[in-house]
Amino acid sequence: MCGIVGVSGFSPVNQMLYDSLLLLQHRGQDAAGIATGHGNAFSMFKGNGLVRDVFRTRNMRSLLGNYGIGHVRYPTAGSASSSEEAQPFYVNAPYGLVLAHNGNLTNSERLKAELFKNDRRHINTNSDSEVLLNVLAHELQSNASGYSLDPATIFRAVAGVHERARGAYACVVQIAGYGILAFRDPHGIRPLVYGKLETEQGTEYMFASESVALAGMGYEFVRDVLPGEAVFVDVEGNIFEQQCAKKFSLNPCIFEYVYLARPDSIMDGVSVYEARVKMGEYLAERVRAGVPSGEIDVVMPIPDSSRPAALELANRLGVPYREGFIKNRYIGRTFIMPGQAIRKKSVRQKLSAIECEFKGKTVLLVDDSIVRGTTSREIVQMARESGAKRVIFASAAPPVRFPNVYGIDMPTRDELIASGRTDDEICAEIGADALFYQDIEEMKKAVADLNPTLKVFDASCFDGTYITGDVTTEYLDRLEYMRKHPEVVESGGLQMNLGYAANP
Repeated sequence: MCGIVGVSGFSPVNQMLYDSLLLLQHRGQDAAGIATGHGNAFSMFKGNGLVRDVFRTRNMRSLLGNYGIGHVRYPTAGSASSSEEAQPFYVNAPYGLVLAHNGNLTNSERLKAELFKNDRRHINTNSDSEVLLNVLAHELQSNASGYSLDPATIFRAVAGVHERARGAYACVVQIAGYGILAFRDPHGIRPLVYGKLETEQGTEYMFASESVALAGMGYEFVRDVLPGEAVFVDVEGNIFEQQCAKKFSLNPCIFEYVYLARPDSIMDGVSVYEARVKMGEYLAERVRAGVPSGEIDVVMPIPDSSRPAALELANRLGVPYREGFIKNRYIGRTFIMPGQAIRKKSVRQKLSAIECEFKGKTVLLVDDSIVRGTTSREIVQMARESGAKRVIFASAAPPVRFPNVYGIDMPTRDELIASGRTDDEICAEIGADALFYQDIEEMKKAVADLNPTLKVFDASCFDGTYITGDVTTEYLDRLEYMRKHPEVVESGGLQMNLGYAANP
């Protein structure tokens, strides 16, 4: 999970990009970067850390130009974070490109080998985003008939990317002297939207991972970028749109609605907030069937993303809703912190309990999901230490039993508390008196109820079905090895069967 933004305007966009990244900070706290374009030249600054910590006044002053892109990142494997892998990435040939990418390629190693052997391109980092950038650069070079570009050539190049790349990707790209390009993978796994702002000079356009960035910057929401589609805005502000994939279908990542996105965002026609309320509605029926009426004294959310589900669950059960935990907002989101040791240490720094809300009560704690179980275990213990008589735990999402390979930090099976365990065993592991999980189909229905045109979701971390059709057991084994042995990967010493199925 990362956050991307691209702006094509008629006045300096450096502050606009910075402010937009602050609105997308929840999507990545590991690194941030901004690149702007002025004429045929780029200015770029990036580094590790939060947006507010990476950029200084002198950095902002150096980001010249009326169009640009930005990125917030968190790492998808290992606990080390190299500043060299902060985005955007730049390549100077053939036209000068800067790219920011949200997602994860499932065939990046194969592409890297092809780029070196056939395309004569060298990759400097372990990032699949740099691989994707070089694939696009090669396709632009192959499809151009001369030294200049036009929208038709750009769209043919994106079509070439779709033919070669597998996995999840939503991208914004600057092409030096030409404008801003945005495109989304043919499965529509990762989100991408765009909006417009009418000014005296003309119409300005913004692309972003979530609609909250558009609204926060005063842009009118236009629509989601479609799966497989590319949208190009030239330096004069003209917009061009084209479907570039031969086969395409919308399969949004359902974990965006469960946890990743901000509740005030709209994704693929669905309010994230309303989806979480619906999840609480369906979860209430499961709790009602398993707990005698009147036994639960109070319902409490685990701040922040579980609040809509918890509030609706309390309403449906007719049980008081209380805030039992106070969140320290200066601690990052635990789920996207690299390294299990850091996660465990951060829980009690991040949350503190209000003892009077727990003493002598049977409490129902509601969280958006249970991934590794580290946070859940600590929270249950905190509730008991605060005097809770019984602690019942409810997850608004089903058990996370499988790795996610499309850009979310849960690639190792043995890190997932639900992998190979029954619900009763998970309950014992986190120390709760009872545990209730959302049903997979009811989770999907909670989202589809709000937009009936959504028929299929990427729910691979819950059901083990990988929508791109190319993920094998060998591939998952390789991901686990990379996560456990990052030093081998960084040294280039990894030699394993890539385990790719034939391209679907």
